[in-house]
Amino acid sequence: MCTVCGCGDAKVEGHGHSHSHSHAHGDRHGHHHHHHDHGHDHGHDHGHDDGHGDHHHDHHHDHHHGHGHDHAHHHGDLHYGHGAAGVHVAGMSQARLIEIETDILSKNDRYAAENRAFFRGRQVLALNLVSSPGSGKTTLLVKTIEMLGTQALAVIEGDQQTANDADRIRATGAHAIQVNTGKGCHLDAHMVGHAVEHLNLAPHSVLFIENVGNLVCPAAFDLGEDAKVAILSVTEGEDKPLKYPDMFTAARLAILNKTDLAPHCDVDLALYEENLRRVNPGIDILRLSARTGEGMDAWLAWLRGRLAAKAGRAAAE
Repeated sequence: MCTVCGCGDAKVEGHGHSHSHSHAHGDRHGHHHHHHDHGHDHGHDHGHDDGHGDHHHDHHHDHHHGHGHDHAHHHGDLHYGHGAAGVHVAGMSQARLIEIETDILSKNDRYAAENRAFFRGRQVLALNLVSSPGSGKTTLLVKTIEMLGTQALAVIEGDQQTANDADRIRATGAHAIQVNTGKGCHLDAHMVGHAVEHLNLAPHSVLFIENVGNLVCPAAFDLGEDAKVAILSVTEGEDKPLKYPDMFTAARLAILNKTDLAPHCDVDLALYEENLRRVNPGIDILRLSARTGEGMDAWLAWLRGRLAAKAGRAAAE
């Protein structure tokens, strides 16, 4: 969980402001996400106390922007794993820590529901790509975009700092928006809502949300996506799913990436799959190498199948 992770100062590229999740700051975003017509029409009605001035976004996020992030920066006093909240912070009770975490997630879930409604209305397939750093997410995404050809798509790129990965995505010709989370260790649904305002998402498009490299906090934060896709490099160790079960339980698909390295690393791919299914018996698993292209066709088939299924559900409603 993220009660004391230090989340703060997220910046959505092109938005010109610091999203500042800074810890109980009541910057009261009034974000009226009503129709969520994210085609730049958002008119966010910000009543921001954080210097946003007259950004009339229409984004009904009712953002008391604490996100509940009363993060209590007593970094020298943190002892993870203690008490009912899973952490210890000097001067703060376990009940208060749990209250803060509950508030963070309940607010996030409201924004996620608005994002999900918008995606459903446009039949946009939204995928939350999660992994530890160095799994090959961005390389996989670049290769995927190139292979999808004329498929309408866009990317939200999450990193703590730099726009390097977004620049790599834009080099393919795809529209990408960078979200720098600063100290934050994950994207949340409100950041995604802001980013989508800058993406004129076409109906039946695919939105790839490349989350911050982290297998802990992103597991708990619903972004309004259709599925989490967990990307796991074969070099990370077969016990990775057992060490981070929440993430792999939340994922719909696990991609074993960099299979071209498996012969050089004494890796047991069957054990990877066995451990993934120990924590999530229903998870889909694909083996591929973004570098060589091996297995990429199966990944694209999975994507197109999910997109068709979403269109089919919308037609039936």
